[in-house]
Amino acid sequence: MGRLDGKVAVVTGAGSGIGRATSLLFAREGARLLVSDQNTDGVNETAGLIAKNGGTGHALTGDSGREDSVKALVERALSDFGALDVFYANAGISGGLVPIFEQTEDYWRQILQTNLIGPFLAIKHAATHMIKQGRGSIILTASVAGLRANAGAAAYSASKAGVISLAQTGSAALLGTGVRVNAICPGLIETGMTKFIFDGARAVGKGHKIGQLNPLQRAGAPEEIAAMALFLAGDESSYVNGQAFAVDGGLSSSLPYTRPIR
Repeated sequence: MGRLDGKVAVVTGAGSGIGRATSLLFAREGARLLVSDQNTDGVNETAGLIAKNGGTGHALTGDSGREDSVKALVERALSDFGALDVFYANAGISGGLVPIFEQTEDYWRQILQTNLIGPFLAIKHAATHMIKQGRGSIILTASVAGLRANAGAAAYSASKAGVISLAQTGSAALLGTGVRVNAICPGLIETGMTKFIFDGARAVGKGHKIGQLNPLQRAGAPEEIAAMALFLAGDESSYVNGQAFAVDGGLSSSLPYTRPIR
């Protein structure tokens, strides 16, 4: 018996990385999925992998930062599966490491549109249906960059801090409805978004130093974020609400530390 048997889930940013890993895990645990991404080839590949493994996953190309796309996602989930139990607003963009004096208004607007307005729209449209059934789990991807400085550029970090606040304010706004809102704050995870960091380190022979600032002294894998998303999606987390969980190898729990030389 799967932990998500009988549940219907939407996952955005599902064309690769954390979104794909989460979609595959949700499907293995019994959920029927609607997976979405701006990358048509990527999201179709994710749906194909779900089907190959015996699951049910329908793909839809869309921009999760736009209201018409998010509304269409919810409507499509309801029309295809007749329900919506989980909405994982995972899609995000980094914007790269642009110095603050080189960042433009349009640069900020694009990052906020995807990273912060997108999760707001997920809450707005998913909760509208979930309230009717008296239950539901909405999960947002934030970041350790939203907890502390120097884990990302200013616009990205500010957007993710907003997501953490949105998990709190969103859960408060849904008082008494049975609908929960929580966020995940990944640390350094090897995905398409962070590929330049890993490639750069490995190119100069420093791949072994990736993740050295956290107590586990390694980077994370998308599957490790997916495991937290699975917990928040399922009934085991029924009393967990308005929280932001760091999955970062302990990075946000301590100051940077280098083991003394002996």
